[in-house]
Amino acid sequence: MLRTALLPRLLLLSLLPAGPLLADPFTVAPMPVTVWKSVYGSVEARDRIPARSRIGGTLVDLSVSEGDSVTAGQEIARIVDDKLDFQLAALSAQREALEAQLANAETDLQRGEDLLKNGVTTLQRVDALRTQVDVLKGQIMALSAQADVVAQQAKEGVVLAPVAGCVLDVPVTRGAVLMPGEVVAVVGGGGTFLRLAVPERHATALEAGDRIRITEGGADREGRLARLYPLIEGGRVTADVEIENLPDSFVGKRMLVSLPVGERAALMVPQAALFTRAGLDFVTLQTASGPVLRSVVPGETHRIDGIPMVEVVTGLVPGDVVLPASEAAQVRASHD
Repeated sequence: MLRTALLPRLLLLSLLPAGPLLADPFTVAPMPVTVWKSVYGSVEARDRIPARSRIGGTLVDLSVSEGDSVTAGQEIARIVDDKLDFQLAALSAQREALEAQLANAETDLQRGEDLLKNGVTTLQRVDALRTQVDVLKGQIMALSAQADVVAQQAKEGVVLAPVAGCVLDVPVTRGAVLMPGEVVAVVGGGGTFLRLAVPERHATALEAGDRIRITEGGADREGRLARLYPLIEGGRVTADVEIENLPDSFVGKRMLVSLPVGERAALMVPQAALFTRAGLDFVTLQTASGPVLRSVVPGETHRIDGIPMVEVVTGLVPGDVVLPASEAAQVRASHD
């Protein structure tokens, strides 16, 4: 007898929905639903700057490889041009020769000034000697400036990291012969963002500041559409999306992104009002003749004002009244 009395109660509990209960009757009406377009975006570094060689020569030292972290101004490679050492040696020899000529010219000038005091030579001769001394001094200063230029060129053989970040590519190897301007390494820094290529037919529906859904590892995250570029290439518009804590371990990684490209009207019911029986989905409607069960075809699930709502593809019309879960359970139990 006890088991027989408990069966209706157990049956009623088994028919109650598992999610949050619907407290009041819900009137079905068209509701705006955002239309999402799924595209793939790639993770890009904000600053992607190549570290270039400033002089030509042989790469004698390379201290970084792909994936290494560097700081701004860090030495990552060194290029040596042997011709610069020969030029410095030649300039040094020329300077020594000019300094010897200058010492001789200064001696002649001193002797000429002494003779001028005694009236033995002319002022014109002394002026010529003084001019010769000034010319030699100017030549020595010019050689010193040339030597400084060559020494600076030798210092520019050191390749420095342009920004702090991660080394993305190193297209050269130690021992390679480089020309001025060749790329030694590519450094990505300044954080990361997501770059999209959006079909041009959807570009007019997008605006800077739109909220974007990003799917990563089975979970959804939110981002912000930061920029739309005006240039269309290959039928696609480039856009940048900012996301907090975007992983930067792999630059160029592809991620699934959903873009809001419009709105449409859809009939929605609370998810708690749906129940499944024999493979079919039902809701309980309030009619003039009393509560009845109505078979429906559900669609996507949306969260509206924090409540999970299910789109009904067919089975309902605007104005239908969906009963709360408590009353619906009683109708289903009596129907059974």
